[in-house]
Amino acid sequence: MAAPKLTFVSLFSGCGGLDLGLVRAGFRHLLANEIDECSIKSFQANFPGVPVFDETVANLSAKVAADLTDGGAVRGEVDLLAGGPPCPPFSKSRFYRKEKPRALTDPHGWETINGYLFVVDFLRPRAVLFENVHGFAYKVHSDALDLLVSRLEDFGYACTVGVLNAADYGVPQIRERFFLVGTLNGRCALPKPTHEKSPESDLFSPGLKPWVTAGEAIGDLDTEDNADDAGHFAGGKYHDLLQEIPPGDNYLFYTEKRGYPDPKFEWRSRYWSFLLKLSPDLPSWTIQARRSNNMGPLHWRNRILRIEEIKRLQTFPDDWHLAGTTEKQWRQIGNAVPPVLAEEIGKSLYSHLA
Repeated sequence: MAAPKLTFVSLFSGCGGLDLGLVRAGFRHLLANEIDECSIKSFQANFPGVPVFDETVANLSAKVAADLTDGGAVRGEVDLLAGGPPCPPFSKSRFYRKEKPRALTDPHGWETINGYLFVVDFLRPRAVLFENVHGFAYKVHSDALDLLVSRLEDFGYACTVGVLNAADYGVPQIRERFFLVGTLNGRCALPKPTHEKSPESDLFSPGLKPWVTAGEAIGDLDTEDNADDAGHFAGGKYHDLLQEIPPGDNYLFYTEKRGYPDPKFEWRSRYWSFLLKLSPDLPSWTIQARRSNNMGPLHWRNRILRIEEIKRLQTFPDDWHLAGTTEKQWRQIGNAVPPVLAEEIGKSLYSHLA
């Protein structure tokens, strides 16, 4: 008889990227939490039967968790609590948006981090998994990281923290994210990379595969039978400039420092992703949560990527259901943890807990 699957509760579940990876790693859903209407519809379509608590984590109590799961989510009986609180308070953009509060000074940052810890406290799972943007690990945000780790250690969890690049785990996207895993029965390591940029030249990491490229991931989607660019026009008034940018480059191609004879832009005068074009020979750059006609990555055919393509670049199945408008679908995918990366982390946790 097969061993029963370990259980998990997910917070800030979105459309289910982290959840899909954990399910693939062997975990069984008890409860999810999400407040965005479109994300809830997407999640329920992809995980039918999993109860979803559709209020903020601050309103999730021990009794509610037990009631929603017929008593399955009670203190000390859950194997894993996983979640990635909304990231804007810790994102790089807050360095430029000086008018907005950052980290724990942002009420949303405080509410979500404290809410996550509140649920840990009343559930006391055997393990916790926390995900956020790379910026969560920046020194300027040390108060938030210190609070998270110190509170978890007070609860008895041995914590491991690190920044992982999704490309190092087979995701066709350079996407760095902060992860924390904590367990009550000793320290659990984060997974070792399975891929690297140039494995053939690295004698110290034998057996690693090369990064998966954007061309490998989405090249078959851009055929003559599926080449309609209607609705995907990119560049706006800069469309003609975009067409001349080589794949893998951005607006810096048109600067004096790059030797362009008639410079169009000053060096580093724009966001780095401005007119950023994918190369079919490299992984994608990070898929952002907002769809834009001039902020990349854009397709090497000089258009905005399609939803089918960003699902592939985030390693979602082709048939993953997404509710809402194109912009809302894009946001759900852009905010998600790539399932392939989540699965690798889930495997490490499952092996440690089983």
